[in-house]
Amino acid sequence: MKTAVHPVIDVLSPAAGWTRSLPTAAAVVRRAAKAAWDGGASAAQKRKAKTTELSVLLTGDAAIRKLNALYRGKDKATNVLSFPAGEDGPSDGGLILGDVVVAYGTVVKEAKEAGKSLKDHLSHMVVHGVLHLLGYDHEIASDAKTMERLETKILTGLGIQDPYRDTIPEPAPKKTSRGARRRT
Repeated sequence: MKTAVHPVIDVLSPAAGWTRSLPTAAAVVRRAAKAAWDGGASAAQKRKAKTTELSVLLTGDAAIRKLNALYRGKDKATNVLSFPAGEDGPSDGGLILGDVVVAYGTVVKEAKEAGKSLKDHLSHMVVHGVLHLLGYDHEIASDAKTMERLETKILTGLGIQDPYRDTIPEPAPKKTSRGARRRT
């Protein structure tokens, strides 16, 4: 019987803001990345991998802006980027997923604007990034819905509220027989 594969997660954090604002950032990243692997990897991916590796770089907005411009042609900072390795690991049967890069300034700003803790929003960005490494995407509406549902399920398992709860439009009020509006 094969034992469960637990990913090896390297956390690199050259941006001082991360360790200053969230001293537990590396632990938060490892927990979120493992949850994303456990909840998002396909049975085939899990069966195939004897070992799994990924790296998460906690950086600043300037660095992620350069990467975004170079690899996506977008000259602006973003919250998270994913770089799938697209290949198997060494001959030992390992699977190298790739790299996730998370920008401090952008994530802090988004967390404040949404009224979320930095820890919870960082967890969301890591889950989102790792799901990209696993092959999920959100360019097509149906794929986005699938990815958002999975993110929500994984984050709920981490004790984090649905990050999309405020983005779902409320249904229009229904009219009653007397013309008055009521909410359902």
